[in-house]
Amino acid sequence: MKHQLGGVDPTEPIKLTAEQQVALRKRSGNGIVRALVAQAAMLVISVVVSGVVAGFHAGVSAFVGGIAYFLPNALFALRLLLGLFGQVQVNPVTFFLGEAFKLGSAVIILGLVAWYGKGWLVWPALLFGLLSVLKGYVLLLMFRRMP
Repeated sequence: MKHQLGGVDPTEPIKLTAEQQVALRKRSGNGIVRALVAQAAMLVISVVVSGVVAGFHAGVSAFVGGIAYFLPNALFALRLLLGLFGQVQVNPVTFFLGEAFKLGSAVIILGLVAWYGKGWLVWPALLFGLLSVLKGYVLLLMFRRMP
């Protein structure tokens, strides 16, 4: 097996220099920030398109749909950035719990909106806003800015 991997033993941990660790943290942080900016841009685009096409309530619905995912995701990204550049360590369990928090929060927000927004909620616009933010990385792909 060692020969197939070019002399690298897959059981040995990878050792990075201090400069490589700093560069890796910087690149990871930039990727997180780019993803958030792309999601925010998609949120704005979905709100504007929904508002222009279907009116004020559709714009608000698209905003609520997008923010239902963007807000928990931004909080999770902040936690990851603190782990990269601060003293708080991130491990696989923290990442798993963050993802669970993100999904659970989105479901709760959408449930509350469905319950309290019966009179004004425009479901197609809400789903458009939600899907736009979920697929924010498409902007990064389009502009070749993936980390």
